[in-house]
Amino acid sequence: MQAEKILLETDQNGCLLQQPQLPPNVRIEAIFLLLEDKAKGSKTTRKPSKKIMGKGKIIGDLKASVVPPEDWKALQ
Repeated sequence: MQAEKILLETDQNGCLLQQPQLPPNVRIEAIFLLLEDKAKGSKTTRKPSKKIMGKGKIIGDLKASVVPPEDWKALQ
């Protein structure tokens, strides 16, 4: 089985704007995933569960390394 990704666009009636070129004499299985249009401003924000919201704390530096660079084997 060989996979090929093709993005198709439709007009206001749901008709394809361009037909894809397909190989002759083959069986094809198609699964259509509807992509969200980012231009419409449909921005979704993720939020934590209300059970844990506001209970977390940041302690220390998130960017600093846990061990000093001298202990890294990759640098030796």
